[in-house]
Amino acid sequence: MTTSQAYLSDLFSLDGRVALVTGGSSGIGRAVAEALARAGARVVVVARREAELAKTVGELEALGARAAWVSADLGTRAGVRAAAKEAVGAFGEPDILVNSAGVNLRPPMGEVGEDVWDTTLAVNLEAPFLLGERFGPGMAERGFGRIIHISSQQAHRAFVQSGVYGVSKGGLESLARSQAEAWSPYGVTSNTLVPGFVMTPLNARLSSDPGRVAALAARTMVGRNGLAEDFAGAAVFLASRASAYVTGQSLFVDGGLSVH
Repeated sequence: MTTSQAYLSDLFSLDGRVALVTGGSSGIGRAVAEALARAGARVVVVARREAELAKTVGELEALGARAAWVSADLGTRAGVRAAAKEAVGAFGEPDILVNSAGVNLRPPMGEVGEDVWDTTLAVNLEAPFLLGERFGPGMAERGFGRIIHISSQQAHRAFVQSGVYGVSKGGLESLARSQAEAWSPYGVTSNTLVPGFVMTPLNARLSSDPGRVAALAARTMVGRNGLAEDFAGAAVFLASRASAYVTGQSLFVDGGLSVH
C-alpha cells in the first residue's frame, strides 16, 4: 500500500464498523448502503419490501461486502422497535445510523388530512427519533457514532409542493442538531444530507413530467438533476473519522440548486 493509499484508508475507511440504513433498498438509501459497504462497513438494510431487500443484499454481497436485511414497517412505533431489535441480531450494535426511509404523499395543502399528516411524520421524523434514542446513547458510551439523516430542500424553502413532507424534513434537521448537542461531546456526530431534485422512486411522479424535470435541472449550477450515486462520497465522509469535527450540519448535495 502506498503512502497516499494508507492515508486515505485511515481517514475514510469504515472497516470494523456496523451501519444500519433505513430505506436502503432503493434510491439514495440504496446508494448510501452500497457506499458504506464498499468502504468496509457491515451493513444492515431496513425497508418494507422483502424482494427488493433480498436483491440489494445479494448485490452487496456480490461486491464482497457483508450485509443483511430487515423487513419492517417504520410507520409504527412497534415496527421501529422490532426493526431495531432484529437489526442488532445481524452484526451487533451499529456505529452508523442512516435515516433515509421516507414517504412523500404530496396532496394539495388544503386537502391534507390527519392520515397524511400522521403517516408522513411517523416515517420521516418519529422513526429517526426512535432509532436515535435506541442507538445514540450506546454510540456515546463506546465513544464513536455517526448519525446521518437524508433531508430535503423542503426543510429550507417551499419547493415543489412541500406540504407535510417539508414539515417533517424541517423537524428532521432540528432533530439532527439536538442529537449533535447531546452526543457530540462523546464522539457521536449527527448531520443531514440535503438533496436537490433526485431521480429516484420517491420522485417518480415528478420524474414523469419532462418539462418539470428540465426546469429543475436548469435551476442547478451543474445543469442536471441529481442521481442516487451522487451521495456516495458525502455519506462515506460523514460516516468516517474524516468528519469528526463536523456535527449538527446540513450538507447540501444538490448541484448548487439551493444557491442558484
